[in-house]
Amino acid sequence: MGERLEQTPRVTDSGRNIAGRGKPRPAFALWGLLSAPLAWLLVVYVGSLALLVVSAFFSLDDFTGKPTTDLTTGNISEAFTQGEYVSLVGRSIGVAVAATLLCFALAMPTAFYIARLASRRTRRALIVALILPLWTGYLVKAFALRAVLAPGSDYGDGGFMSGLVGWSPGFGYVAVTLTLAYLWFPYMLLPIYAGLERLPNSMLDASADLGAGSLRTFRLVMLPLLLPSIAAGSIFTFSLSLGDYITVKIVGGTAQMIGNIIERALLAPNQPLAAAFTLWPMLIMVAYLAVMGRAGAFKNL
Repeated sequence: MGERLEQTPRVTDSGRNIAGRGKPRPAFALWGLLSAPLAWLLVVYVGSLALLVVSAFFSLDDFTGKPTTDLTTGNISEAFTQGEYVSLVGRSIGVAVAATLLCFALAMPTAFYIARLASRRTRRALIVALILPLWTGYLVKAFALRAVLAPGSDYGDGGFMSGLVGWSPGFGYVAVTLTLAYLWFPYMLLPIYAGLERLPNSMLDASADLGAGSLRTFRLVMLPLLLPSIAAGSIFTFSLSLGDYITVKIVGGTAQMIGNIIERALLAPNQPLAAAFTLWPMLIMVAYLAVMGRAGAFKNL
């Protein structure tokens, strides 16, 4: 036995080093894998945003109407100081917040039933049914809501809602909010559903054993634990609602949002002014992401 042990070849430190050189290092392999998408993100996305910000300082030639190399702050001043534009931005934020809150109010009980009360087979069926609208085209869903919310003056007896209950909100900010909530509802539902699935049953049982009712358990136990999931879902619903302008054209009537002003400036054409208007949603989203990041939203994205 001793002779066999003595004949066993020993691996020296130099041998280990030589053998280790042939194996790819995890960090090197990770950077090799992520280098292409990171380069695409930096060049195409971040680079285009930087060019957009720079173009906001260009001026237009009075004769040709094309941007020149002369720099000016007039576009920024017009976009950020004129009262009508500032109030329009405020209304856009209000619509985005209202759509986000409506999505949360609908997603919370729905996700709780699916994650905690439904059977496994029912759970799968409901998840598929609620995600199914994502497979439908954006315009198809927007025009479907137009047919539902249409007032009687536009479609004879009105849309589906007017014919069913005899009343419809018509076209305006209410219709825009309802349509945006319908469009982006799955993006709020899925993070909350995932958060509820990770929620320990023992905490809910402990809350009930201590005498807390359903509302108190939701407010003091569930809501703080689900806050990162809610914040993650709100990032999608708020950002998509804030930048939307097609829905406003379909069901908004005379309503306008910041995206419509940007579109009009591009069609004028006045690209520097349009770029100045885009600074509004960019700054709003940076502030919103900073707040949601503190709430732990990026842990659930």
